[in-house]
Amino acid sequence: MKQITEPATVTSATFEELVREMLVRLGEDPEREGLLRTPARVNKALEFLTRGYNEDPEALLKNALFTVTYDEMVIVKDV
Repeated sequence: MKQITEPATVTSATFEELVREMLVRLGEDPEREGLLRTPARVNKALEFLTRGYNEDPEALLKNALFTVTYDEMVIVKDV
């Protein structure tokens, strides 16, 4: 009798396994050369893009605010 391996559930799968599953569902072969490291790259990218959720905005901005005494309008052109 052939033993059936239970697939990982959403809560038990690693992030890389979930990305690999998305690639399969999109019709891609996650084992092809160009996609072998994609799950790790997606994980690294999302960690980078969401790192701000773990940062303290006050500590980040404390040196970015300046007190000024003028009231003229600032115009920025050709940005």
